Amino acid sequence: MKSSDIIKAAAQALYTALKSGKPIAPLTDTYEGLSIDDAYAISLALRDMRLADGETDIGKKIGVTSEPVMNMLGVNQPDFGFLTNVMWTKDNVVDTSKMILPRAEAEIAFKLKADLKGSSVTEADVLAATESVAACFEVVDSRIKDWKIKIQDTVADNASCGTMAIGPNWVDPKDVNFLCCKAVVTKNGNPLSEGVGAATLGSPLKAVAWLANTLGERGIPFKAGEIILSGSLVALEPIVAGDHMHVSIEGIGDCEMSFK
Repeated sequence: MKSSDIIKAAAQALYTALKSGKPIAPLTDTYEGLSIDDAYAISLALRDMRLADGETDIGKKIGVTSEPVMNMLGVNQPDFGFLTNVMWTKDNVVDTSKMILPRAEAEIAFKLKADLKGSSVTEADVLAATESVAACFEVVDSRIKDWKIKIQDTVADNASCGTMAIGPNWVDPKDVNFLCCKAVVTKNGNPLSEGVGAATLGSPLKAVAWLANTLGERGIPFKAGEIILSGSLVALEPIVAGDHMHVSIEGIGDCEMSFK
């Protein structure tokens, strides 16, 4: 198959898996020699399909930023993807009926007040461009069977995006110690995990700068008003219908998410 045919076929397979809740074999097994650039092109094609179906862009995300998550998934670098309006569960109640093997992660959401463009964005640039930050949960859900992914698989699959919930408190980023802010996560009322900002590539600001530069090299800017998810502070946690997750992030606030 020609590269363009592979990109189209892979994007269609992922889109069908997304809509049906039925996973597919790893793309890296189906298409030998699939590169990161190929995977990014598949991700863009998948995004175009979602936008054509009525979804709208609201931001971007970085994933696989912490050592526990890298170890769990067997990858050694972050992934990245796009956020659309249907991914934001504003009532904080997630329907798992069409999900495959969802996993929840606690992180910090950034809301931008200015554009970030180019390939030399710094942590200071990120701080200056951020209007506010909030605690959030992202629920990732790979369309690849049994999470048997390589970095190309998860990039192609829009960084395994599922859905997200954002807490009610948005705070000034200049008041947050991004290196030391502690996240405490509970599941069904029981202690689950803890992590600090430094777990995400050394700092959530560094993670957002990495994402801005990685996408900037591909001509994709961050835009004022967008939501940027900065990566998990803790290990991923499998969830099922009936579960309830809560996170409290020091200096930022709380977020909770229920699953049905």
